[in-house]
Amino acid sequence: MKNNLFALLLTAVVFSVFCLGLSSCKRDKNKTQAKDKIAVVISTLNNPWFVVLAETAKERAIELGYEAVLFDSQNNPSKETEHFDNILSSDYKAILFNPTDANGSVVNVKAAKKAGIPVFCMDREINDAESSVSQILSDNFSGCVALGQYFVKKLDGKGNYVEILGIVGDNNTWNRSKGFHSVVDNYPQLKMLAQQTADFDQNKAMEVMESMMQAHSDIDAVFCGNDAMAMGAYQAILAAGKADRIMVFGFDGSQDVVNAIKEGKIEATAMQFPKTMARTAAEFADRYLKADRNFQKKVPVAVELVTADNVHKYGAFEKLE
Repeated sequence: MKNNLFALLLTAVVFSVFCLGLSSCKRDKNKTQAKDKIAVVISTLNNPWFVVLAETAKERAIELGYEAVLFDSQNNPSKETEHFDNILSSDYKAILFNPTDANGSVVNVKAAKKAGIPVFCMDREINDAESSVSQILSDNFSGCVALGQYFVKKLDGKGNYVEILGIVGDNNTWNRSKGFHSVVDNYPQLKMLAQQTADFDQNKAMEVMESMMQAHSDIDAVFCGNDAMAMGAYQAILAAGKADRIMVFGFDGSQDVVNAIKEGKIEATAMQFPKTMARTAAEFADRYLKADRNFQKKVPVAVELVTADNVHKYGAFEKLE
């Protein structure tokens, strides 16, 4: 009887140890299966262009096996800093970053670098090439050289125009403007009557265009630093009954402007490729986390001119196959 009792107790002990071992293995397995986190920090989601950039970056990071979390800075540097503080204290492994300000965002990227978290900038750059691992950027200058050449052609090298700028603290604003002016300023009979910022915002651009038309009755064209502002300018021009007189030029490649070019409402835009930039940033982060440290500091992504002649080849922010 004692022997049987002892055997039962021994069996129970062995079974308990076995179960504990299985439980421990399961916990260890779950632990090893926990996915590394990548943060996607975007300047604003109040613009279709940035929504495409954000969602593509997130989707590609997930495809590569990471947990991806999206942060919207709402074009607010303070909000962006809050996001970085959260990210740096929450075990993220990399940041795919669309900055709010070329200078103001540097401090956040430096903080991430100090914490050992690599940052990959998308679309917008920061004025400190060493803080981020790589910056994947549209070739804004060259894109606006092509746009400027088409602008000159459409105006036959003469006339009056106005320019609506994007966010003053964003290098893209000035790279686009400089590319445009590197061409247009060579034509003395093309006169810029006014230049004003509308912060890449459609409603602000509509208000700016309204005030420009009130101040100047002889505007022949408007160059806008992005497509949202081009649509806002067009709305103001249409309301003023001048849609058949003032030509509108944009930059981005949004669906609204692609459609407007097809309908003859807007003359041209410069097509950016946010999906390419977003996927590249996610893939760079993946390579970095797998011990690759060989990255180009700035990676230019070509921009293509879209006009009535070739608009059938393009969709929203992409070239059709």
